[in-house]
Amino acid sequence: MATTRREFAADLNRRSVLQAGFSSLLGISLPGLLQLQAASGTKGRRTSLIFIELAGGPTQFETYDPKPDAPSEFRGEFEPVGTSIPGIQFSEWMPEQAKIAEQLSVIRSIHHGHNSHDPSSHLSQTGYYKSGPKGGPNQAPCIGSVIARVRGPNAPSLPAYVAVPDTMRNGRASYLGQACNPFEAGGDPNSDTFEVPNLQLTGNVSIERLNDRRSLLTTLDARRGLRDLEGATRAVDDFSQQAFDLVYGSRAREAFDISQEPDKTRDRYGRNTVGQSMLLARRLVEAGVTCVTVRSTGWDDHNKIAEGLAKHAPPYDRGVATLVQDLAERGMQDDVLVVAMGEFGRTPRVNNNAGRDHWGSVMSVMLAGGGLQPGIIGASNSKGEVPADKPYRPEHVLAMAYRHLGIDTSLTFSDHSGRPRYLLEDRQLISELL
Repeated sequence: MATTRREFAADLNRRSVLQAGFSSLLGISLPGLLQLQAASGTKGRRTSLIFIELAGGPTQFETYDPKPDAPSEFRGEFEPVGTSIPGIQFSEWMPEQAKIAEQLSVIRSIHHGHNSHDPSSHLSQTGYYKSGPKGGPNQAPCIGSVIARVRGPNAPSLPAYVAVPDTMRNGRASYLGQACNPFEAGGDPNSDTFEVPNLQLTGNVSIERLNDRRSLLTTLDARRGLRDLEGATRAVDDFSQQAFDLVYGSRAREAFDISQEPDKTRDRYGRNTVGQSMLLARRLVEAGVTCVTVRSTGWDDHNKIAEGLAKHAPPYDRGVATLVQDLAERGMQDDVLVVAMGEFGRTPRVNNNAGRDHWGSVMSVMLAGGGLQPGIIGASNSKGEVPADKPYRPEHVLAMAYRHLGIDTSLTFSDHSGRPRYLLEDRQLISELL
């Protein structure tokens, strides 16, 4: 029976705890997780991160690094477009970002040595390659989980780390524990019926019943408090109050209620899953969530790249361009860092199926805000094969995000074997952004 309980506990996430109506409140449920989280470190100023996972690995040619002078089998069939930076071009698939290029930081020389989805996405989201068989849980904590562990939320009664609409491929906490897994939005923000189930009580648990459980806990804690010489009981009760606030209070529900946004704003982001996910991400960081991850999927264009790009490039381009402008218009551009990164780039030569295959040797990454210097950094060679100037790695992008959030990348946490592990082994910053 003990083994079964341990296995069951390992499968719990915040969503299941909340949906259960805190049925395990007298044990180590969400209050205990919140206590663990707050014991982790000091909060910095109100900075936050929106990390956009370009899942599948976007092509550098058809996004930020077109090669109009390369042979046709390398440059592909699409044309470049001018940007707001003289002499700089993006692909025709990125017209909205081209208009605001002077607000973006695009690194055209990110590289690493792997061409497989799972190890490479693990690297771009944690700073470490995943080893062993494909798939499986994180072997190191992702950046969102680290933020949840070290920083916590920017405002009370909100999660520190939210995944919209669902968790990144390698977006979980590993040895940091369940407390640092993401709070999932769990639905399509573009749906007319979008509602975050994580914040709802189950049908058999009323507010009155929830209050009865809180009263019972308070009574038990008062009795234990007679023997409590170090204030631990009060601390547990404080964290229980935070747990109740997520469901009983209104802050989280209001932050997730995208229907409060004007139709004009929603239209501006684009009435699609990616666009509305980016709008929800803005709402959440504005309310006090410290890290929001957004999934933009479908970038694994091995076949008929034109058909694939027609589906996923315009929603991403419009959504992220609007996000960058919206943050600036609200005076949030220095406090919020936006990172858009996939796991690798695509092969320089178009394949026989009119697509491009996996290519870790060079990729483009876009950042915006965070008080960073905008501009185009680095370059790939004439055929988009490898970095030709200022080579950087995905770990260096993560290092910039940690720096923005005031997190020391030389911090160590013990892995499952008890071995201390650095947040990042390679902690180099991208100096051109500073």
